[in-house]
Amino acid sequence: MPFKISEGLRKYFKGYCSSAEVIMLFVYMKCRFSLSCRDLEEMAIIRGVRIDHATIGRWVIRFAYLIDMQVRKYKKRVGSSWRMDETYIKVNGEWMYLYRAVDSDGATVDFLLRKYRDKAAAHAFFRKAIKRHGLPKKVNIDKSGSNTAALESINKVLAPELKIKIRQNKYVNNLIEQDHRFIKKRTKPMLGFKSFAAARNTLSGIENIRMIQKRQVITANDKLSTFENFALLMAA
Repeated sequence: MPFKISEGLRKYFKGYCSSAEVIMLFVYMKCRFSLSCRDLEEMAIIRGVRIDHATIGRWVIRFAYLIDMQVRKYKKRVGSSWRMDETYIKVNGEWMYLYRAVDSDGATVDFLLRKYRDKAAAHAFFRKAIKRHGLPKKVNIDKSGSNTAALESINKVLAPELKIKIRQNKYVNNLIEQDHRFIKKRTKPMLGFKSFAAARNTLSGIENIRMIQKRQVITANDKLSTFENFALLMAA
């Protein structure tokens, strides 16, 4: 399948020597596979192209948000029963927290990287997810008091018929805990991120490529590979 970036996205690549297709191809590979930027640099050399690994890293930080923009535009609706949890991500030698949720079918609801694991962080995650997907009927969480407090604060301002049912069942949450593995598999070769912005933008690319892999965008074709569906999305 020919890989072409849509005319609407080309404006974001003005001033760059490399083509939009080359840049987004490397962004895709970085977010899709467990490869370091040095691995990608060597792969480029094998194909007769010299691209410094630092340049590839800057491309990922600069352009991963375009994948997020396209996925949000064409994302399918998620279910109303969510499983929410957080996982650890190392940034500049410190552990930070990636809040994530999936629905009962395993589709990714949303994600948010935060520096602290507290009520404010959990509330920010739920606010973001609800803004984009509407109120869920129920949310399964772990025994974290901050997650419970965040949901209770949201319920306080809701009408009785709209209140979110809060459920705490570790077996139900196995679905989101298993889904964390795909994110950790991508981040492990990176040996931690150097800055919060780099972590946030790269994780956004990884999460959104994962959604494409799950066929969560309306442009996806079940008969096509993840890359072919990525190409369709970036051409839309």
